[in-house]
Amino acid sequence: MKENQKIVIIDYGAGNIQSIKFAIKRLGFDAFLSHDEEEIRNADKVIFPGVGEAGSAMKMLRSTGLDKVIPELKQPVLGICLGMQLMCNHSEEGDTTGLGIFDAEVERFSKSVKVPQIGWNQIVNLNSHLFDNVEDGEYVYLVHSYYVPECADEIARTAYGVNYSTALHRDNFYGVQFHPEKSSKTGEQILKNFLNL
Repeated sequence: MKENQKIVIIDYGAGNIQSIKFAIKRLGFDAFLSHDEEEIRNADKVIFPGVGEAGSAMKMLRSTGLDKVIPELKQPVLGICLGMQLMCNHSEEGDTTGLGIFDAEVERFSKSVKVPQIGWNQIVNLNSHLFDNVEDGEYVYLVHSYYVPECADEIARTAYGVNYSTALHRDNFYGVQFHPEKSSKTGEQILKNFLNL
């Protein structure tokens, strides 16, 4: 793993920032919170977290100009939960236009399943270095009411009422619907793999 990496967590008022910071600390690295364009562009790795509502989160990103910065980043970027959803074209939540990094639409789970999905579920069809040393069928922790239907950028899948894309990858951008910082050893391995990219 590259020593002395500069790891920046994009700070735009998302809720799960401290737990991500602690998870990275456990791997022996420091992560910095920042909404400064230059710091974000100069980082070795960027984490784009998200807990909250798509419309108000996009409003925050637009008010700081980060909606323009994030799609232009060249280093590995990891979107987590709402962060991943905001990297898609559009979300049904608040009829929100996203960053357009992943060619996917975000939909609300149907009324046939309990919403939000809260708790542990399996990831299968793992297809990325992000999942090195992670077994197909491992369990991760999820909390969400909206999901990405299966799409071309899918690198992992989960079933909850429907099969959906639980992780995405395009170019230097990665997204996971689950919370690696709350997913025990599996999540720790995935974060370690991201820092190794």
